[in-house]
This record gives sequence, structure tokens and C-alpha cells, in this order.
Amino acid sequence: MTLPIAGLHAATADLDPPLAALDLPTLRANAADLVRRAGGVPIRVASKSVRCRAVLEEVLGAGLTASGGFAGLMAYALPEALWLARQGARDVLLGYPSVDRAALAELASEQILLDSITLMVDDPDQLTLIRTAVGDRARPRICLDIDASLRIGPLHLGVRRSPVRTPEQAETLARAARDRGFEVVGVMTYEAQIAGLPDSNIAIRLVKKASAREIAERRTAVLDAVRSVVGPLRIVNSGGTGSLEVSSTSPQVTEVTAGSGLYVPTLFDNYRAFTPRPALFFATPVLRKPTPSIATVFAGGYIASGPAGAARVPKPVWPSGLRLIGTEGAGEVQTPLTAASGLRIGDRVWFRHAKAGELCERFNRLHLVDADGTRTTVPTYRGEGHCFG
Repeated sequence: MTLPIAGLHAATADLDPPLAALDLPTLRANAADLVRRAGGVPIRVASKSVRCRAVLEEVLGAGLTASGGFAGLMAYALPEALWLARQGARDVLLGYPSVDRAALAELASEQILLDSITLMVDDPDQLTLIRTAVGDRARPRICLDIDASLRIGPLHLGVRRSPVRTPEQAETLARAARDRGFEVVGVMTYEAQIAGLPDSNIAIRLVKKASAREIAERRTAVLDAVRSVVGPLRIVNSGGTGSLEVSSTSPQVTEVTAGSGLYVPTLFDNYRAFTPRPALFFATPVLRKPTPSIATVFAGGYIASGPAGAARVPKPVWPSGLRLIGTEGAGEVQTPLTAASGLRIGDRVWFRHAKAGELCERFNRLHLVDADGTRTTVPTYRGEGHCFG
């Protein structure tokens, strides 16, 4: 795996770490590869995996052509969707339900917000809460989240998301939404057990194939049931970075979603569908040398969400050969590293994060470095004063 750290290191040499840097040529190559893998199906950008408006604008700026491309955003919180819409975004799909009553009331306060944002629902109780918050006159657009996990007997393979699974359940929810004055515009099926699992062994690959067949059949039946109630749908959303070539083959799917594939964190290193090109890194300085072979760097304990374990820990990648110490790991204020005999006080160590956008919750700025070494510094969501959860 080739890492563009030499260029990032040189372009940020005058800055004091900790810092986060993004290699723009690699980002653009990753974006082009996502478009290739989507096979002409439009890609909605998952903002939670980016969390930087300048990068979102960079990706969406390429637009959508006859051969595919990027169109629209998938936000992870309603306050975020409102903020993005006020910045000019006009196609924001909320990826998760919201029970934020103040944000829902704000959504209903302006028609342009209602026209720009689509809410996600999977339960009649959510409809009740939304209706109470937005009032009787507003007609929010909603998308139905359908459980896309694979079930084999008592086994549940996938994430715990929506309780809506069968065509009958989807039809019932669509009818309840229609009868309460909502505009049902879409259906989403996120196959986390395909998109979120690396191809690390043959058992996982077999599960992925079985799951793809099952959800393709069930999605067709669900869509027929929903359309029988509300008519044509604008959105049939599916997939993620790890499953674009699978989800995009369904003739029913109108768009796929991806975000992590732009930065390519360590959790995406073992996929067979694409070659990982890491684009986002962070650097932190050496503070101590407790022994000749150990260097202790500042901070670095940026642990990713998900099941606790080694896969969620940042990985030191430059200089090569450095390793975390098992008894300390990556720390809140300091992180000791072994095999560090070549490091001196003040040197930098570069790391990769396990997930994509979560790194931006740790830094106010990203330093974007182009092929010629030009550096542009832009704020993250955090740098613009926003934390959406």
C-alpha cells in the first residue's frame, strides 16, 4: 500500500502538530474509483464519514454526468441537515430517524427547508412525534428505512436498525405516513453486513453473496408494497463504500451512498472489491524517549466507535515499523510506541484512524495538500463550532 505521507509531511513542515492532513490527489482518485464501482448509479455522499464542508463541496463539485457521479448528501442528524441546507444544500436525505423536536419545528418553519430535506422513519411513533413538532400544516418528505439484515433461522447477521422488514410492514407504515399528511418519497435498505464487513475470509464472502440475493428479492417486494400505497418513489437508496458494486446492480436502486471510501480509514484495508488508497492522516509529536527504543507521542488516543478492540485503534504508519504498546495502547494525552530507536524529541509520527469522519471530531482544521504541495487549510465541522452527536 502506497501512502502519500512524504508530501503531507513536507507541505506541513512549518506547522506544529498535532494536525490532520488530507492528500487531495488521493481523495480525487478515491472519488473516481467510487464512481467506477457504482457503475453509473448516482452516489449520495455520507456526510458523517467526511465532516468537513470544504471536502463535501470538493466531491460534489464534480457533479453528476451520464456515466455517474455524486449527487446529494446523506446527513446523520437533523440539526446538521438544517445547517447544510442553510449553506445551500438542496438534496439532503437524513440517514437516521430524528426525535429532535426543536430541529423538527425549525424544519417546518421554512418551505425551502422542507423542500431540501427528507426525513427517515421506521416506526409510527416517530410519525406521531414529528407531526406534533411540525404542526398540522407542514408536509415533510420522508423515506422509509427497511431492515436489510440477513436472517438465517435464529441468526441475525447485520446491524440492529429498522423494525420494518416485510412488505406488509412497509405497506402499513407507508399508509400510516400518507394518512397523517406526510409525503413518502423513498425507501432505504442499508446492507451493513455487506458494506461494513471486510472480505477477510471465505465465510464472510459467502454470507455477503447470500445476503445480496436475499435483500434484492425482498427489496422488490417491499417497493411494490410501498408503491401500491403512495405511488412512484423518487429515492431507492442502498449500499455503502464496501458494497457499491453489489447494490448498484439492482435495477430498483436509484442511488447508492458512500463516504468512508473517500478517506479510506484502516477498517477498509481488507476489502477485495477495491484497492485501498488512504488519503487522511494525523500527525503528533514525540514528547519523550523513556528508553532508546520507545518514543512517547502527544495524544493520539482517537478510538473509533463500534465494538471495542484492536481494530478500532489508530495505527502508526510513518515512520514505518512503529507499534503500540499493549499495556497502554493509544492514550488520551500520550501514546508510547516501540521500535522507535530512530525517533528524536520533536519528530512527528503519522497515524491513520480506524474510521473516516470521526477523526474530524478531534481537529478544528484539515490541511488539504495538492499534488504540487500547495496547502489549503479548511475548518472541520468542529472548527465551524458544530458537534452533531
